[in-house]
Amino acid sequence: MDIPLRARFQMPTRIFLCLIALLFTLSCLEDPAEELIQKANQEWIKGQNSSSVELFKSVLKLKESGHFVEEALFRLGEIHHLSLDDDGKAIGYFKELIDLNPKGEFAMEAQRSIADLLEYDFKDYEQAIIENQRLINSYNNLNKKAERQFRIASIYYKMQNYEQALSEHEALLEEYPSSPSSDESDFKILEILYSLGRCSEVEDRYNQILNKNPDSKFKPEMEFVLASCIEEKGNLPKALEKFKALEEIYPYPSLIKIKVDGLIKRIKKKK
Repeated sequence: MDIPLRARFQMPTRIFLCLIALLFTLSCLEDPAEELIQKANQEWIKGQNSSSVELFKSVLKLKESGHFVEEALFRLGEIHHLSLDDDGKAIGYFKELIDLNPKGEFAMEAQRSIADLLEYDFKDYEQAIIENQRLINSYNNLNKKAERQFRIASIYYKMQNYEQALSEHEALLEEYPSSPSSDESDFKILEILYSLGRCSEVEDRYNQILNKNPDSKFKPEMEFVLASCIEEKGNLPKALEKFKALEEIYPYPSLIKIKVDGLIKRIKKKK
């Protein structure tokens, strides 16, 4: 039986349309790894840490590399640090991510997390310095480089290696003079000079800082260091005057009260 002319044209058209519909449906299907990532993130948001971890691990079983694997490793590190209080495993996942793709989207943040965990949680200061130096070498942004340089200086201060801390702050000022971190480094230098008993250098340095940055937000703290040096030199009335001037602006008023009360007693005894 002959097929009508209209049908001859309709049949290929229907097949073509079905194929288009099928291709469209297939293109709309999500990557299984992407779907797992979404579900895992939802579970974590709901506080379902165990199921979230298993879903992220499923991504690692599904693929060996790629964006979704990197995100899964990063999230596993975050969950173990933020939700499971297992910083050792967190560092392990962050390191695995960096080894997989040191230039990837999540690698820099993973490196920063490693540096901070080693400093604040494990107190492994020497390794934290190494990890922060890696960040400095990797960053292109000068302000971020300065932030990590500041952390290195702060770690040496925690280690009570004041001379090296001083050198690191000086290096920050030399390399990144316009960074936001430079303002605090100026203050920290005064603080370290006082800790080292080098009060003879404090006043000159204080004047240099204010000439450069008269609106420093650390001015009250620097005034406190200067007043402490004046007290150290034995000029009690002038020290008292300096501390009293800080009563309304110093961030720790109870400390000012202790200083003022102590100086008043000492001056009375001398009389």
